Amino acid sequence: MQVSLDWIKDFVDIKAAPEAVAHRLTMAGLEIEGMESDDGDVIMEVNVTPNRPDCLSILGIAREVAAVFYLPLKTRGVVISGTKNPSDIQVEIDDPELCGRYTGRSITGVDIKDSPEWMKKRLGKCGIRSINNVVDITNYVLLEFGHPLHAFDADKIQEKKIRVARAGENRKIVTLDGIERTLQEDTLLIWDGKGPIAVAGIMGGGGSSVDERTKNVFLESAYFTPSSIRKSSKILGLKSESSYRFERGTDIVFLESALNRATLLIQELAGGEISDIVDAYPLKFEQPEIPVLYRKVNSLLGTELENEQILKILSRIGIKTEDRGDSFIAFPPAFRSDIKDPVDIVEEVARCHGYENIPVRVPKTVLPDGILNKKERAVHEIREAIRKSGFNEVINFSFMNSADLDMLSIPENDERRKHIGLMNPLRQEECLMRTTLVPSLINNFLYNLSRDVRDIRFFELARIFIDTGKQLPSEGLRLGGILYQEDVPALWKENVPAFFLAKGALQSLFDEMKITGCSFSPSEQVFLHKGKSADITAGEKNIGFMGELGPNIIERLGLKVHKPEIV
Repeated sequence: MQVSLDWIKDFVDIKAAPEAVAHRLTMAGLEIEGMESDDGDVIMEVNVTPNRPDCLSILGIAREVAAVFYLPLKTRGVVISGTKNPSDIQVEIDDPELCGRYTGRSITGVDIKDSPEWMKKRLGKCGIRSINNVVDITNYVLLEFGHPLHAFDADKIQEKKIRVARAGENRKIVTLDGIERTLQEDTLLIWDGKGPIAVAGIMGGGGSSVDERTKNVFLESAYFTPSSIRKSSKILGLKSESSYRFERGTDIVFLESALNRATLLIQELAGGEISDIVDAYPLKFEQPEIPVLYRKVNSLLGTELENEQILKILSRIGIKTEDRGDSFIAFPPAFRSDIKDPVDIVEEVARCHGYENIPVRVPKTVLPDGILNKKERAVHEIREAIRKSGFNEVINFSFMNSADLDMLSIPENDERRKHIGLMNPLRQEECLMRTTLVPSLINNFLYNLSRDVRDIRFFELARIFIDTGKQLPSEGLRLGGILYQEDVPALWKENVPAFFLAKGALQSLFDEMKITGCSFSPSEQVFLHKGKSADITAGEKNIGFMGELGPNIIERLGLKVHKPEIV
């Protein structure tokens, strides 16, 4: 975004050199990618991150400059009072989930003409061409306050009615650029009494635009849900300065000041009479309250800031606070929708205090003594015992897919069906936390078999995750293994069935771990061969199972032609 330094000085009396301003802003998280001189002014190219829509304006950048240079900010909460002209335009919001607020003012008897040179120059420096005085004013206030506005020709609004609603069955609109666009059913539109006149938050319609014949203007200032604008803009392939800001989030409270600022500029530069405000506001903004411990701020930053100093830093960026002794309550303003948690408050303190002012310290940590506890020694001994039987350890991701359980014919009432889904999986094939090690081991086997490995002995010692209905799942440590060898005649090799090789490896493990009283009995596991499988018990407790994969599972894996014994 291009920003004029002279324009910033309308809001903050900054005397520092442009290079110093650029450096301090960059250190505070607003990277200045370049600067150039223009008619005695300095134009800065600011890289604004997606989480900081409040900085997509001159006021937003000025607020940051004031904070990092400890200067007062000349705020402009513009108010219009004393009007006695009721608006002849009525406003309705049909979908408050997508439009939280819609305000407007009518200005009658305007004179559409060229903008003054000072406005043309400021718009040009920020990369916007001049059109006419009314349209230029909406662009000027967009750059100044960061809130998009739209001016309608009031005489073209049918039945003097504005309605905010989805497209529904109306799937066509001709936008300002003269292109007829096909709409999705849930695209949010601005309607008059007969049809759509604008794509909400993105672009106005051609039939209601302001031109040289316009005498009466209806000025819109609204709040649209970011996700709705983002989706519609992407589907339509249509980007604008308005959509760029709406899809990142605008200020639902300050939009009235933006409307009033533009209204007064129109009256000053185009004349006209101002009407009362029309304000449909179904979803009132509720200021969040974030409790923060003073010691938590210093603990995370490694600083020794005084309580009063922390509160002053936050007040400079518009965050009101309330002292509570050992802690304080932070009240982020509507333009800082990115601040939700205490760590966000700590980050703001760090930015404004200056990262360069935070002392550099070598991190302290307690080093372990290297002595394993009883459980760690047991796990280590299990690994060593299995390796002695010729098995190699594999390490897999702790994910699976419900199709893996279907492949194994796991019944719906089995505990292994109590899985936990991932909110943001890397891929659909790994969308659940695994409840058994068997699918991962089978995938390891298939991977190696496809690469012509004919003697496979793998084991894995890892956790499984069972949903218990509580906040955290049940985590259990499990040992699993898979053994495969082709039945190839050899004079030097004893031809022992894989089942007995696996049983011998388990018996060696029990001997190493000094586990006695183990017995084997026929298993009912649905994915094992009925005649070549066994449950393992120690005393009265079932501790596991072993056996060949059933013929139906081998067929599903496409391995029937090999006639393998997979244990």
